[in-house]
Amino acid sequence: MTSEPTDLDIALGFTIPDRHARGRLARLGPALDTILGAHGYPPAIERLLAEALVLAALLGSTLKHEDGQLTLQAQAEGGAVELLVADYKNGQMRGYIRHDAERLAEMPAEPSLFALFGKGYLAITFDQAVTGERYQGIVPLEGGSLAEAAESYFSQSEQLPSLVRLASRRLDDGRHVAGGILIQHLPEGEEGRDRIHTRLDHPEWDHVRALGETLSANELTDPGLPLDRLLWRLFNEEDEVRTMATVPLARGCRCDPVHIRTVISRFPADERAEMADDKGEIHVDCEFCAKRFSLALDSI
Repeated sequence: MTSEPTDLDIALGFTIPDRHARGRLARLGPALDTILGAHGYPPAIERLLAEALVLAALLGSTLKHEDGQLTLQAQAEGGAVELLVADYKNGQMRGYIRHDAERLAEMPAEPSLFALFGKGYLAITFDQAVTGERYQGIVPLEGGSLAEAAESYFSQSEQLPSLVRLASRRLDDGRHVAGGILIQHLPEGEEGRDRIHTRLDHPEWDHVRALGETLSANELTDPGLPLDRLLWRLFNEEDEVRTMATVPLARGCRCDPVHIRTVISRFPADERAEMADDKGEIHVDCEFCAKRFSLALDSI
C-alpha cells in the first residue's frame, strides 16, 4: 500500500453494457475523519457509521439532480444501537448513531449485526428534488452485515439483483478509510419493461457477481489504489467498461444559526418561551455535528 492517498472522498459510477450491469465505487477518507471526530465513538460504532456513510454515498451519488437527497435510517430495539442516520445531498455527507454505551461495553470487540440492532429495520428514502416525489423502502435488518441488509432492500423493494460490499478500517497513523461497491443487474431492454421479470439467476449476472465477490476489504480501503484501477482489476477481461465522471464527497452538516433561528421562529411565542432556560436562551443540539447553538429568546 502506498503512503500517499490518491482516491479518497469520491464516488465513481460505471456500466458494463455487454453484461447489462451498472455499479458504483465509493471511498471516504478525510470527510469520514471529520464526521467521526465530532463524536468520539467506540470502534464498533465507528465502523458501523463508516459503512453506513459509504452506503449512503453509493446510493446518493446515483441521484440525477443535485438537490436530490438520500437518507438511510435504522431504528432498532433490543440491541446496543438505538438509531442510525446517514444522509447524502449533492455530495455532502453527514451521519450519527445513538447507542447504549453500557450495553455495547458488554459485547465483543466486533459484535454481530443482531447484537448491534436486535430487532431492527432499515429505511432508505430517496427525495427527488425536481419532481418533489419521495420513495421509501423498508426492510428488516437481517443477515450478517449492513451490506447484506442493503442487498435485501434491492431484492425486495426494487427487484434488482445486487451485490453490495462495504468495509472500513483505521490506518496505522490514525486516519479512517471506508470503501464500498454496489453492482446491479439490469434486465435486457429495461426501457418499458417491468423489473419484476429480472432473473435472479441470469448467467450474465452470475458472472458479474462472481467477479465482484473477489473484491477484498483491503482493496476497498486501500487509499493508494485508485478506484479506476480497482475497477480494471475486477473487469479487465470484459469487452467494454464505461466509467462516469467522479463525484466528490465531503462532510456537510446543514445546520447553522440562521437555519435554526428560522425554524424556531415558526413556533408560537408561548412555545418559544417554554424552550428557553432561566437566562432566556434557547439551546439546540445538532446530533450530526455535535454542536450546540444558543439563541437569545428576545432576538427571535
